[in-house]
Amino acid sequence: MRLRWVLIAVLVGSAPVGVRAQEPPANPALALPDANKIVLLVRTALLTLNDAVQTGNFTVLRDKASPSFQAANTAAQLGMIFQKLARQGVDLSAVSIITPQLTSKPSIDANGRLRLKGYFAGTPVRIDFDLLYEAVAGRWRLFGIAVGPTASGGAGAPAAAPTNKGTPAKNPAPKPKAGANKK
Repeated sequence: MRLRWVLIAVLVGSAPVGVRAQEPPANPALALPDANKIVLLVRTALLTLNDAVQTGNFTVLRDKASPSFQAANTAAQLGMIFQKLARQGVDLSAVSIITPQLTSKPSIDANGRLRLKGYFAGTPVRIDFDLLYEAVAGRWRLFGIAVGPTASGGAGAPAAAPTNKGTPAKNPAPKPKAGANKK
């Protein structure tokens, strides 16, 4: 299944959370978070998305994200972007007790955005995620999000990396566009 993205921040990488990533940049505001903080960032993003999907109210997801994300997405747009996830009846609450498995090392890109990419193992589906965070006032705030279920036991492709090209987020193209998309 293809994942769509909600962009405005940083995305995730792979490998178990305990894996150490590259050396943090000199700027302390852009330091790579430790393993516990990475788990917290991933869980918080997915649980906030779950609340939005379950209630149909995407205001909190939008308000907790970075200013760039907020500028690119209204709560109504986010509802449209994640409507397929809602129609599938996906419940992401299990991420509160399952440890995320990263498929790449957490990294900070040239724009200072943190990417976290991986999945939560589950049966009958696993939840793939690709998250992008932006540092705002010393805190990592969501800039991009792609989340989708994949049948368990299969190789299932992890979420694709989002791009920020200034095109509408609702565009379900294989390559995610700026704004907000999900599976």
